[in-house]
Amino acid sequence: MSLIHPTAMVDPKAELDSTVTVGPYTVIGPNVKIGAGTRIASHCVVEGHTTIGRDNRIFQFVSLGSDNQDKKYKGEPCELVIGDRNTIREYSTYHIGTVQGGGVTRLGNDNWLMAYTHLAHDCLVGNHCTFANNTQLAGHVVVGDWVILGGFTVSHQFVRIGAHSMTAMCSLLFGDLPPFVMCQGQPAEARSMNFEGLRRRGFSPERISAVKAMHKALYRDGLTMEQSQAQIATLTERYPEAAPDVALMQDFLSQTTPQRGIIR
Repeated sequence: MSLIHPTAMVDPKAELDSTVTVGPYTVIGPNVKIGAGTRIASHCVVEGHTTIGRDNRIFQFVSLGSDNQDKKYKGEPCELVIGDRNTIREYSTYHIGTVQGGGVTRLGNDNWLMAYTHLAHDCLVGNHCTFANNTQLAGHVVVGDWVILGGFTVSHQFVRIGAHSMTAMCSLLFGDLPPFVMCQGQPAEARSMNFEGLRRRGFSPERISAVKAMHKALYRDGLTMEQSQAQIATLTERYPEAAPDVALMQDFLSQTTPQRGIIR
């Protein structure tokens, strides 16, 4: 029995693995590539230069790979690239990139993306992220691994969201959110670190202590950004096991511009 419903419209030029499932009334364009085991439900549109990996589950009424909403876009062959084992729920919209932003909107692996999520052009999302309902990312937003964005979180364009961070419901991000930080508000303010999430992911007590020390340096000691970075750099002496976590924070802060700043 064919895995493509007879009412689906799949362009003959599209490249679908023989194990891909396509539901009723879904439309798939000529420049689409879809890997093994991916299931696409009914009434979806997958168009543009879109590549989808293995074992994804895409629910009904999702739009992937349509033209971006940048007025500078002139029809260039930009891309949307989706990795493996992602779950994309109803009414989500993910657009292709722009030439000015590198040409690719990219979603990594093992992400859980709830209904009405939006990835604008040139967004780069890592692995193992959870986006709750109505999470909206403007163009050029970069999201690290293991990020949790609460429902109705909205991010300004060019914002970076660090690995292991978390937002509360209805958070509005105008600045970069450093790794491990939990924030809430409109505009968002830092509230704590994502300690429970780190414990669930197997962080040792020493690594969590290092994260607490980074939080203190960034938010509680009244230091400038430069002073905070210098303080954080010394933490590997006290917490050698946390060297990768300290390096992650140092790398993130080194890329933060004065114009954007971090969420305080």
